[in-house]
This record gives sequence, C-alpha cells and structure tokens, in this order.
Amino acid sequence: MNTLPKIDFIYLSEPDMIRAGVTDMAACVDTMEEMFRLLHAGDYRMAGPDSNSHGAIVVFPEDSPFPDMPKPTADRRFMAMPAYLGGEFRTAGMKWYGSNIENRDKGLPRSILMFILNDADTGAPLAVMSANLLSAYRTGAVPGVGARHLARKESRVVGILGPGVMARTSLAAFMATCPHIDTIKVKGRGRKNVDAFLAWLKQTYPQITTVKVVDTDEEVVRGSDIATFCASVATGDPSKYPTVRRDWVSPGTFLSMPAPCNIDEGMEAPEIRKVLDFTGLYETYQAENPKPVHKLIPAVGVRFFDLVDEGRVARGQLEDLGRIAAGDAPGRRNDDEIIILSVGGMAVEDVAWGTQVYRNALAKGIGMRLPLWDEPALR
Repeated sequence: MNTLPKIDFIYLSEPDMIRAGVTDMAACVDTMEEMFRLLHAGDYRMAGPDSNSHGAIVVFPEDSPFPDMPKPTADRRFMAMPAYLGGEFRTAGMKWYGSNIENRDKGLPRSILMFILNDADTGAPLAVMSANLLSAYRTGAVPGVGARHLARKESRVVGILGPGVMARTSLAAFMATCPHIDTIKVKGRGRKNVDAFLAWLKQTYPQITTVKVVDTDEEVVRGSDIATFCASVATGDPSKYPTVRRDWVSPGTFLSMPAPCNIDEGMEAPEIRKVLDFTGLYETYQAENPKPVHKLIPAVGVRFFDLVDEGRVARGQLEDLGRIAAGDAPGRRNDDEIIILSVGGMAVEDVAWGTQVYRNALAKGIGMRLPLWDEPALR
C-alpha cells in the first residue's frame, strides 16, 4: 500500500496486460461467474439513477454549425462505463473509449479502449491500463458462464455468425467450459475475415477436427449444439438484424447472442427459455429509451422486453443468468431445452476482470509505476 498522501499507480500497456493474464479465458470465465453472483446479491453499482445503466455516451448530430465537429458516421461515439463491484473485488473503475468504424481503413481497431481502476475508499487511481483485450475477453467470458450452466455438457458442434474478435473470445470461453467441442461452422461477410479466423482456429485449437464454412444463417444454427451471432450490423431496423428462426433450432441447442439479434414468432413460445445476462440492465434500457427499444439497442434481450410490452411474451418467462449462477434458479434442466442468452455488456465486468489482472500484475511486478504526487498541491 502507498503511504498517504503520496499517490502513485501502475500503467499497463497491452503487452503488460498479456503478461498479466488478460487472455487467460478459463480464469476470466471464473471471474465473471463470481461477478454474476455479486450482481444477484446486489453488491455493485453502475451508472444512472437506478445504478444499472450501461454507461454514458457522446454522439454527434447530423447537422452541426461547427465544421470541425465529428459527423455521426457508423460507430462514431465516445463512451464512459463506470462501476463499483464489491465482494472480493471492492474496487471501482471506468472504461473509456472512442469508436469509429473508419478506423479500420487506418489499420486501427474500430474502438480504442482504456480502463482506470480506483481504490474504493480514497478514490485514488490504482492502475491505468490498455483495455481492448480486457473488454474483448470479459465479453467472451459471459457466454462462457452461460455455456457452463445452459449448454449441454457433451456439446460438440458450434455455429458462428461473424468471425471477428467477439467470435474468437466467445469460442475460447466455450472451449474452456465445454471440452468435447470438435466441430466449428462459420459464416462471414468476406473471405478475408473468414480466412483469418480459420488460421487463428487452426493455430489456437488444433483439437478441432472439423471446420465448415457455411453460406447462410440457417446453416450456422441448424444442427449446432451451441450457436452464436457475433456480427456487427447497423441499428435502426430490427428486420435486418440476424434472426433466429424456430424451425432451424434443434432440441437442446444453446444460443448465445452477444451481438445484434432478432427472433421469429416461433422463438417467442414459452417453452423457449429466454435468459438475460442481467435483468436490471434491460429494465434500464427500457426506461431510458423510446419504445420499441430494439430499434436503438439490438440485443435480443431488448427484443424480449419489447415483446413483453406488446403482450406477446409474459414477463415471468424472462430469466436471469446471475440468479442461475448464484444457484437460486436452475440451469439446463434436460437435454431437450432450447435456451437463448442475451449478452448486453456491463461495466462491472470490466471492473471484475480489470481488478484481477491488476492484482496479477502486482504479484508479478509487471507494469510501469507512475507518480501522481508526493503530496497534493491543493488540500
């Protein structure tokens, strides 16, 4: 511990983060599971008046009198995602990022993310860290928690729509929780992305014996034990979101949806289990946005709530992954259940995994220590 009033903190670059274990997916899944238990217990806070907001976002107008102001092109935004998480973590933090889809033309990621971790008592910074990998792995780990409780243990076949970063981390989490996976089906928009995914798959998981490139969303879902939609699409028209159709889905399928997704009328049926990563997040989406909210926020869980508002789905049909992870509700009950999980993304996930990686870095002497002050100039 620092001797107050002197304050310093560590800076962790992306290579530092890798050395500190940010890509250890099995550990990340375990960390997310504990985070879900704390969510269910209520030992957390996020933004907004009900402490369940996804975050605060800066967007740009179509017409501005200021010629230098950014234009509202695809994924053009700045966002802050603050949270506090209790339990064994007892830290606060905030992920901050800018996003612009045109970054790809410059050889940059669409979003460039940083994370700051703070002491929960003093508010002093503990670490400032590169957060692209932090965010990617915690996002993938949530489907891993879902698979641990909701997929069949003998699951072998995984269907993937959108072979990008989210697909890689989701698959890593499935591999960490379902050890019998041996077949991958993948659909992408372009051959370049598919080939890059296939090369990564061969190098990372040589135990995969069968890989199929498919041409349709139906082929992604049909015959899969686990299916996941990880493709980015423009928001605004839910009819254009990738859609799960009931007649594609075999008994026992687990559908993990961390990206835009819609469902057909058959998937609305009460026997289809509809699980939210965290109910409070979706209730806040409904409170903060004009309805139907699915036009603005393309997570399938938002569609579930729109269907409740329309009287087509009973509110009691919607389940909560935190409640399941805590043991207060059943996971998969039999091999025939069809279960669909909505993954929305929450700031508490960044705090949980950021805290663990920070503690790993401290234990291993990783990172650059930077001074804030020896004593504050203003008291």
